[in-house]
Amino acid sequence: MIELAASFDAQFSTLAPFFFYIVIGAIVFIETGLLFGFFLPGDSVLFSAGLVAASHGNINIVLLIAIILLAAFFGDQVGFVIGRVVGRPYLDKRKSPRVQRMIANSERFYEHTGWWAVVAARFFPWIRTFVPPIAGASKMNYYKFLSANILGAILWGAGITLAGFYAATLPWVRTSSYALATFFICASIVSGLANYLRLRQQRPSKS
Repeated sequence: MIELAASFDAQFSTLAPFFFYIVIGAIVFIETGLLFGFFLPGDSVLFSAGLVAASHGNINIVLLIAIILLAAFFGDQVGFVIGRVVGRPYLDKRKSPRVQRMIANSERFYEHTGWWAVVAARFFPWIRTFVPPIAGASKMNYYKFLSANILGAILWGAGITLAGFYAATLPWVRTSSYALATFFICASIVSGLANYLRLRQQRPSKS
């Protein structure tokens, strides 16, 4: 990611501050909120934005992080609404047993493990674009999604941007965002496995 970020650094550093803020915010919003933005390299863009802010005194890091947080937050919110308003009605029209089983399994997953999944998905390219619409289509509790969205936006958006900002003077910061990612990914896997085992134990009692 650092090598790719360096190439973005050279491109972004030529932008005027106003356009720099707009470009970074737009990339983050499109990648997290619109399905066609799944290919955008959000991690590298955030890290590069931090590098640019550190090396160019005309970029305000506080304003930059505020813009990134808003873009990341509203991006996931838009994705969730798209899934709830567009995706779920489309799935409900599909009456095949296979689709209905898929919906039921997805609902159970997001009911028990969705909070961790939404937070952890921030650190996965591509996946972070598709998780919010799937959560919306699976009727994940809105307030659970909201809290996970807020925390994920802070850890991912602010975390990786600050990692880039401080990387030049504090080399250990380069791996801090990945440490956070590893924690939430592992927590998501453990939570999902625990819920799976619990559901398996409950099945015999229902028969």
